[in-house]
Amino acid sequence: MKTTKHNFTVLNQICNLIPSFLVTKLAKKHGIDKQARSFSPWSHIVSMLHLHLAHSLSLNDVADTLRNHCGVLTTIRKASPPSRNGLSHANRTRDPAMAEDLFWQVLSHIKSKFPSFGYGHRYSGLPRRFKRAIFAVDSTTIQLVANCIDWAKHRRRKAAAKCHMQLNLQTFLPNFAIVKEASTHDSTEAYNLCSNLKDGEIAVFDKAYVDFEHLYELDNRGVFWVTRAKENMRYNVICNNTSSKGNIIADYIIELETPKSKEAYPQQLRLVVADVEIDGKIRTMSFITNNTVWAPSSICDLYKSRWGIEVFFKQIKQTLQLSDFLGHSQNAILWQVWMALLAYILIRFISYIGEWKGSFSRLFTLLRGVLFSRLDAFSVMEACGTARGSPRMISSPQRAYLPGFEP
Repeated sequence: MKTTKHNFTVLNQICNLIPSFLVTKLAKKHGIDKQARSFSPWSHIVSMLHLHLAHSLSLNDVADTLRNHCGVLTTIRKASPPSRNGLSHANRTRDPAMAEDLFWQVLSHIKSKFPSFGYGHRYSGLPRRFKRAIFAVDSTTIQLVANCIDWAKHRRRKAAAKCHMQLNLQTFLPNFAIVKEASTHDSTEAYNLCSNLKDGEIAVFDKAYVDFEHLYELDNRGVFWVTRAKENMRYNVICNNTSSKGNIIADYIIELETPKSKEAYPQQLRLVVADVEIDGKIRTMSFITNNTVWAPSSICDLYKSRWGIEVFFKQIKQTLQLSDFLGHSQNAILWQVWMALLAYILIRFISYIGEWKGSFSRLFTLLRGVLFSRLDAFSVMEACGTARGSPRMISSPQRAYLPGFEP
């Protein structure tokens, strides 16, 4: 199948997925329209999207590439190529809250127009028997350079930022996110990360987010949660909830023993101890939850589905440009991270409209190779989506025999 020609480039088609009124409205809201002179807020957004889509390595890389394709940029709502210093100054001085607002409003706009967006994503680790919304909560560390980024230092020789994420495992789309320096512990962000969860929904997180006062608040709000128990957790067994079976070693109803922990969580908990296979090895793991009705195997499967957020972090960090940053200031880092999340949403939306069956990284590399080509993005996906890989090799040649002479 041949690709169809288009009046606009692939980069133009991706950028035009952002509603035309949105950038102007947010620029006025955050006062960026008054700061901008020759380098408009829209040109800034297009430049940062190109940074991620083309996986540019530096300010010069972005500026030189867009200057060489300045004719193409004018067709993208009259965007203009940045100078090296102009792009650096914009990232340093303009409020990154605009990039954050833009990400959430574009995601909300797409969801309002296409309510089924994201639900075609088939994460293999998701338990299919659950009809409730399942959210995984975790964070990823973004390594920075310690000797020139003082605002993000959290150890003597290390600097890093953290992206705390609440991911909807049914759609594989972010539901809540916090991007900040890595100096705070994960449990301190748990209140904000879970503030939007509703009655009947399920939250899954690792033991770094265990705070019994917060877990008790979730229980009072009707939110079900599953996490791992810390090794030093002290408790008293009240009774058996179910009998042990298969890989389930124990299923207890417990109450916390330490006075401070019991004061923070006065109600009873459920403890499930099971043998779990990790990297081909059997390990015994302990899970705690506030739900006493689900089968113990369902508790294990729910926590296993938490690995989906690690897959999400792997997708954005190994494809989008989150390793080399264009600036050292906090604003520049936040601009680049939020625009990476926006680029992820736009690529996922193209995947949804084009009914792409391949992986996210495969589609990313496919679009990156034709950014400035006047091709229809969806016909490119159709032409390359039919590839079945290289033919299989036969270890020994096949031989034909006459009837009755087979060995």
